Amino acid sequence: MSSTSIVLGIFLLYWFLISILDRRGILEKYNISTFGPLPILMIRTTKGLKLLDILARPKSYWRVFANVGILMMFAGMVAMFLVIAISDLALYTSFLNNSVPEPGKYNAPRNILLIPGVNEFIPFTWGVIALIVTLVVHEFSHAILCRVEDIRVKSMGILFALVPIGGFAEPDDEQLFGKKEEVKKELSLTATIEEIEAWEQREREEKRLNNKQKGAAAAAIPVPKETKPEPEVTATRTQRARILAAGVMANFCVAFVAFLLFFGPVLGAIAPLSDAMIVGINESSPAQLAGLQKDMVITQVDDTEVTTGMDLLSYLETVEPGDTVRIHASQDNTVSVYELKVPSSPEECFSGVPVGGVVEGSPAEAAGIETGMTMLRLNDTQMRSIASFVNFMEGTEANQTIEVEVLPSANYTGELTENGTAIFDIQLAPHPSDSESGFLGVIYGSSGVLECQMLGMSIWMPQAKFYLEALKQIPSLLTEPVGWIILFGLPIYGFAGEGFRGFSGTIAQFYQPVGWAEPLGVGIFWIANSLLWIGWLNFYVGLFNCLPAVPLDGGHVFRDYTYSLMYRFTRNEGVAERVSNSITASFSMLILFSFLFMIFGPFIGQWI
Repeated sequence: MSSTSIVLGIFLLYWFLISILDRRGILEKYNISTFGPLPILMIRTTKGLKLLDILARPKSYWRVFANVGILMMFAGMVAMFLVIAISDLALYTSFLNNSVPEPGKYNAPRNILLIPGVNEFIPFTWGVIALIVTLVVHEFSHAILCRVEDIRVKSMGILFALVPIGGFAEPDDEQLFGKKEEVKKELSLTATIEEIEAWEQREREEKRLNNKQKGAAAAAIPVPKETKPEPEVTATRTQRARILAAGVMANFCVAFVAFLLFFGPVLGAIAPLSDAMIVGINESSPAQLAGLQKDMVITQVDDTEVTTGMDLLSYLETVEPGDTVRIHASQDNTVSVYELKVPSSPEECFSGVPVGGVVEGSPAEAAGIETGMTMLRLNDTQMRSIASFVNFMEGTEANQTIEVEVLPSANYTGELTENGTAIFDIQLAPHPSDSESGFLGVIYGSSGVLECQMLGMSIWMPQAKFYLEALKQIPSLLTEPVGWIILFGLPIYGFAGEGFRGFSGTIAQFYQPVGWAEPLGVGIFWIANSLLWIGWLNFYVGLFNCLPAVPLDGGHVFRDYTYSLMYRFTRNEGVAERVSNSITASFSMLILFSFLFMIFGPFIGQWI
């Protein structure tokens, strides 16, 4: 049974149980209700409401905080709208050019939702931690600003559907959005028929109860002393904008602090361990007999430090058949030492350098060297390993003629020597990188993998040092749009489509804590991963909430400011409200269809 079927089965069982508990009134007993057609629970609590009043005391500070948030929200609104518009335009252009991309993980519906365990880009553990932090700071900021503006907060809580998927602060809707008459006017433009009917039913019930209470009050003796009704508080549009923008501003602030720590002291305390990971071991080879395993990282051979796979191969050039070498290898940040016996037969140690590819238009291609051949000798130098080839080529120069002896592939039809090899006289070309050495045009290895025939294993060089430096350079790129694009897509796309999900799994093997983080051990990677995902998720959620679409925070603020602008021109509240509602509804539908187009567009393109 697939994992998808298991998850679907668990979700359906959860849905069934929630439906039963809701019908029997058990959820209502514990102040829990369902939200929407899906089994999403709103778990409410009144605990912590007094703390809100304490935190809201520096009102002038919070108002400045929220005013800045309004500006940040409009900046994010423009940025996100441009991103969506450019993405739609690019996809539409691909339809015109018949180059629609194939459906893939980047537009899979499951990856649109930022739910750990559902979204394949978000690791479950770090995703849950980041999601909880994101929800708490967003909703708590709404609640604090409500108290700053004297708007009552009825409860706070979380949205739950097997895992926490959201949070909420429940302000008094009449105080925040106006009286019911105003809400009815707003509903008539944007709500469904069912919502309008439910609202009218509540109105009839309240009117019936009010009439009943008036009749009872008239018959009562003695007449109670008239009490002064409490003044009604309704948020102004500016106050409402502050309350709504506070959540976005809080997310941006948390993202800023998290990224500041991640790209600063945390990355500064992580250093490359080695660029020599074992990715393959031959059966019955010296490496297997010694106990070396895949995914181990080689840090030292005898007394020589290993920083790259080439360091290992270069050292093995000095080793003779029958010698014993001691290899230090790290696994799960624990270094162990392994003794390997080098084969006594030279034929078992040295088998040449395989040709993994030939550069088009190079001297090697012109001479007839093909992929699948094995280089045995260059001039008088035996090709014992890739290190032999690299060292030899570094000593050559442009226009120099060298003799290359190769073991041809099975389908080779050219002239052979008595030993079954082929020999080519090749004049080297100038090196494309302006190096002083000559250029042959032979590609050795595959995807950074080096073959160590002597010990019977394959070594991968992932360029861990350069990858770490690239991460550290991201803050300096934020002065240009490309920097923000890299930051926005870092966990999903990374630098070249590989995605960066933090220092976990295989990638963590290539790094070690240094400096102040050395006593923490693997703890520094936990800190780094938490900060990365807290920063990214807060940044993403903050930007997403800026979109001018109801029910997002940005949608409500956009509608209020559109109303103010329309009222300045029309001086008519009814006209201004109708126009602002229509414009906001249009943007909401446009954004919704844009997301649907990005998700389903590639599927449609494959059918056309």
